[in-house]
Amino acid sequence: MGSFSIWHWLVVLLIILLLFGSGKISGLMGDLAKGIKSFKQNIKDDEKDASMEAQAAPQPPAGSIPGPQQGQAAATQAEPQPGNRPAA
Repeated sequence: MGSFSIWHWLVVLLIILLLFGSGKISGLMGDLAKGIKSFKQNIKDDEKDASMEAQAAPQPPAGSIPGPQQGQAAATQAEPQPGNRPAA
């Protein structure tokens, strides 16, 4: 009693066909198929891009700003040591 019989589903299908028409339903199915095909193509393109990035040799950054280690080394050399003060 809780499940639908085949006749219930046929009536529902008939009502859907009458409301939307067979042309509109086939158009929707065609659009769905195009969307799935496009999705699969984009997934393949992303995998190809990721593999190409992994194969490419890493390049050093093009900037000319010294890194923090170089800047700290220069700063510690310029500061006078507390025990090496000149006599006045």
